[in-house]
Amino acid sequence: MGQGYRLACPEGGEPLLLAAVATVDQEMCAIRDAGRVKARERIAVLAALNLAYRLAERSAPASPVGDAASEARIADLVRRVDAALRDDGLLL
Repeated sequence: MGQGYRLACPEGGEPLLLAAVATVDQEMCAIRDAGRVKARERIAVLAALNLAYRLAERSAPASPVGDAASEARIADLVRRVDAALRDDGLLL
């Protein structure tokens, strides 16, 4: 999102660090472009949470497909997050 940072990494780790930077930048830009959140700090927190969730998802055991109770809970959580994001001032 146009910010530059000086970062250190282990020798030979530059390609992995650059890939991580690109992933974070892409996530932050997607949140910004959605237009729901304006504050850079909030965008950064939401991006971090999204990426951490995806990472946790990879290591979590698969849940049963078609579990109606789980699907209802997920739908409810999505509605609550959408409602919270409507008014950026209420976050954090």
